[in-house]
Order: sequence, then structure tokens, then C-alpha cells
Amino acid sequence: MGPEADHYPHPHLLGIEGLTPGEITLILDRAQHYAEKNRTADKTSNILAGSTVVNLFYENSTRTLTSFELAAKRLGADVINMTVGTSSVKKGETLIDTAMTLNAMNPDALVVRHADSGAVKLLSEKVNCAVLNAGDGRHEHPTQALLDALTIRRHKGRLHRLTVAICGDIAHSRVARSNILLLNTMGSRVRLIAPPTLIPSKIERMGVEIFHDMEEGLKDCDIVMMLRLQLERMEGSFIPSVREYFHFHGLDRAKLANAKPDALIMHPGPMNRGVEIDSEVADDVERSVIREQVEMGVAVRMAALEILVQNQRNLAGEHS
Repeated sequence: MGPEADHYPHPHLLGIEGLTPGEITLILDRAQHYAEKNRTADKTSNILAGSTVVNLFYENSTRTLTSFELAAKRLGADVINMTVGTSSVKKGETLIDTAMTLNAMNPDALVVRHADSGAVKLLSEKVNCAVLNAGDGRHEHPTQALLDALTIRRHKGRLHRLTVAICGDIAHSRVARSNILLLNTMGSRVRLIAPPTLIPSKIERMGVEIFHDMEEGLKDCDIVMMLRLQLERMEGSFIPSVREYFHFHGLDRAKLANAKPDALIMHPGPMNRGVEIDSEVADDVERSVIREQVEMGVAVRMAALEILVQNQRNLAGEHS
């Protein structure tokens, strides 16, 4: 890692909010390096050898947990995965007690996913190591937004002057919030498309345009980013039926025809085929970059871990 790490001044990665265009570009540039390395036979390095990364997941996750674990191992770090089902949380231990216990073991980084917004920030105030937000409630999922940005930049060559449609369950999506913050910061135009029940009140204050009609909202878009319908987070009825939701707000060939001919199709996964997206569109090898998003996730998390752990090492060196 070169001197660029000196320009990322934050001890943690808790969200996109507060990051400058330069700090976002720094992470993406380093992630691009790892994206290229990950396509070679030698995918590993020892840049974080001797470091310990703890993945602390209070919510079930396959994709994000595996991606962080693989990223840390490819950098040579020791990795410990802790899930609620096997931790002392089941015995009544609080988040702070768990954090303090883990902190006493001197990890270099904690990767945390939690169902409550703000829980990751609270934890970061109690530990001495770097903390990475792997998704907290409806608040933020910064590495997802960064991997989306890296995927877009690789195909479009830029992150400014693009029109990006984020479609679906905006109300329950931390992915949407992080992407809105990142894309606005980098100079793109964001449209939100969803039925009124799935649009949070006052979200237009984030500098987005609101559409309820898919054909109208997708007109001339460069990027179509679909979101999963998070039925497990819904209390009450937000949609009349899944069938009706797909009819009006599911992405199919007919609706996609309103976007630009070279518009990219994205989805953070896991997908509900036939609910928010049609399989023919999701598997379109010419326009869908959904699988590449997963690949870029490892590269982005390698970059974030490297920058934050190196910052911690530099800080420790200054105090020794």
C-alpha cells in the first residue's frame, strides 16, 4: 500500500455519509487493483499477515459474510466468524459487553452486521480497532454501495453525469440509502421508483427524484438498480400481492425498453425472481452485471480492510 492511505482520515468505515469524492475514489482505485489481481492465478498477498479480523454478524448473511471472510484471507489475515447463534448473545450478553470482550482479544478489525440502525456506530465508540459496517438496520451498507460504484465505473468509465434508477423496496433498504449518498456525492442523478407505500417520507431531501410509474422513471436511465422486496421486515401490508407488485414494478423486457439501450441491470442480491425481476432480464449476459457485483464485493472489501488496518498500524506506530 502506498502513501494514498494517508489520505483516508477515518478510523472506521461506518457509512458513505461524510466521505468525500476523493476518499471514495481512493477506495475504488485500490479495489480496482484487487479486482485485477483476483482474476489471476495468484490471488493472495501477505499485506495483512499477523492481523486478526473478526466478523460479528447479528443477522444471517451468506453473501456478505463470505465476501468479507474471503477478502481478509486473501490479504493474509487471521479470520474469526461469530454469529449470534453461536455467541454469548444467546445467553443475554449485550452488544457492548460482546464488543468489550472481543476488544480485549486485540483484533485489528471488526466487521459488524446488526439489525438496528446505529448499533455499529455505538460499537465503534467502545473498541480500539477499526470497525466496518456490514449493514445496520435501514441505515447504511457502505461496502455494497462501493462495490456497486466500482462495477458501474468499470463499465461506464465514470461515476458522474449518470442517471441511476433505484427501484423497489426503498423503505426497508440500507443499500438504497448508501447508494443515494455515494452517487449524489460523485455527481450522478438518482431516481427512486416504487409504489408510494415503499417510499420513505421526506426522502426527497436526499436530492432524489421520486417516480411511482416504472415506464416513466426508467426513461433514458444509464443504470437500473433493482432491490429485493424485504417481506421479512414488513409489519402490515405494503403491497396488494406479489403478483400485482411484479406486474407494476417488476423489471421485465417491456419496462427495460424505456431505459437507454446500453443501460446496466444491477441487483444487490439475493434476488426474488418473478417478484422484483424477471429471470430473462436478470440473466441477460449483455446487460446484467449482477454476478460481477458479487465479484467486485471481494475486491472492495479487500481495499477497505487494507486501508483501515494500515491506518490502525500507522496510528499505533505513532503512539509507540
